[in-house]
Amino acid sequence: MAAGGDDRGRGIEPYGVAGSDWPEIVRQVRARTPARLLVGRAGAAYRTSTQLELRAAHAAARDAVRLELDLGRHFDPLFLAQFAFFEVCTQARTKDEYLLRPDLGRSFSPEVSSQILSHCGRSPDFQIVLGDGLSVTALSAQAPALFRSLDEGARSRGWSLGQGFAIRHCRVGILNQIGELLDPKVVVLLIGERPGLATAESLSAYMAYRPEKGHTDANRNLISNIHPRGVDTEQAAVRILTFAQRMMRMRTSGYRLREEPDLPRRLG
Repeated sequence: MAAGGDDRGRGIEPYGVAGSDWPEIVRQVRARTPARLLVGRAGAAYRTSTQLELRAAHAAARDAVRLELDLGRHFDPLFLAQFAFFEVCTQARTKDEYLLRPDLGRSFSPEVSSQILSHCGRSPDFQIVLGDGLSVTALSAQAPALFRSLDEGARSRGWSLGQGFAIRHCRVGILNQIGELLDPKVVVLLIGERPGLATAESLSAYMAYRPEKGHTDANRNLISNIHPRGVDTEQAAVRILTFAQRMMRMRTSGYRLREEPDLPRRLG
């Protein structure tokens, strides 16, 4: 059967048989993806439980997009205090403006630029920034654990770290202005992905070596699908740190760099 909801745990199983009696190929497919696959049907339609799950997932996705980032509400105060986070906003003043004018989410006003410069030192080796993007839900769920792992891994490598901060109404292109303002070797933007019907908690990590005006996605690298049923935060930290190390060594990023196939999957 095609996409639909997951009826496991509700006493209703695809094919009308217990999970232990499914064909091996069905068990393998369902174990390898969070997508709603091979869930069965009621006549020519989805089951009622599938329809309800799809509607709930759609509502969660809409909520994740419309939610306004508020550090005090969405993050543990101990996490914020430990890393002295502060919050700024792009030139998109409202969520509606952000959604309708992507260009405004790629730049800061002069006042905000001055605020960033007053809080952050210039020319660190490694600069991490949080951005709401299209899912505040993803940022609040995944970023704290990932940020801690990145901070620890960067310090163990002897890198200097920039002051972390969070950006409301943030687009990926803001990397260029961060590069112009702070002149870091490598910038990592942890940003909420566009929610789907599988999860509204998926985070992306966009990375760039010395980003500057005029750079595009061709100059960046991306690790996506960071969430418990995709790339977990420990795996993501290893991949980000390894990429950053290669960027510093080769003094470039983007399409010229690819992940190495024998990459370790855990820290330490």
